[in-house]
Amino acid sequence: MIKKILTRFWFGEQGLAAIEFAFVLPIILAMFLGLVELSDASGVRAQVINMASTSGDLISQSSATSGSDMDSAFAASKAILFPHDTRLAAVSITSVIATGKGKPFTVAWSCTMKGSAAIAPTNMTKGTTVTLPTGILADDSGGSVIWSRVTYQYTSFLSYFLPGTKSWSNDFYVKPRRVLQIPYSSTTLPTITSGTCNS
Repeated sequence: MIKKILTRFWFGEQGLAAIEFAFVLPIILAMFLGLVELSDASGVRAQVINMASTSGDLISQSSATSGSDMDSAFAASKAILFPHDTRLAAVSITSVIATGKGKPFTVAWSCTMKGSAAIAPTNMTKGTTVTLPTGILADDSGGSVIWSRVTYQYTSFLSYFLPGTKSWSNDFYVKPRRVLQIPYSSTTLPTITSGTCNS
């Protein structure tokens, strides 16, 4: 009798699918959660790139800019990041000018919006010399370029596959569309939280 029961148990297949599922379930869950975490991270990374291009492009369309224009550019870049935490983002918009053949590129003005929990880009002061990527601006052109930089402190909501905080940064360069150099009027300063300008 016992031998018959053991034989039936050994060759029984009634619970086989449940046992196989129990073995495969942790692997399926790990793959699913990893996919969700990585897709969220890549989505935020794309938003950081879009923030840099949008803020720089908005300013480059002006023939002159002021604090209210900076507020609009900062607000537009923050809207791109929604629904993620905008306090972890910082945006810096800088006008870099060519001062003459063989002379270094210098900062004409720079404005920064820093989230309360963000590591802000350096808000460069007027006259600071900077190095631009090759081919962006000719040193004898008398022109300028708008340099937009966004930094973001990304922390995954799961922190399983992507533990810790990732510091992402993206630079975007665009030439002014209407004038060679966009002047900044300091009569109106940015009103957005933590917005500062050096001109």
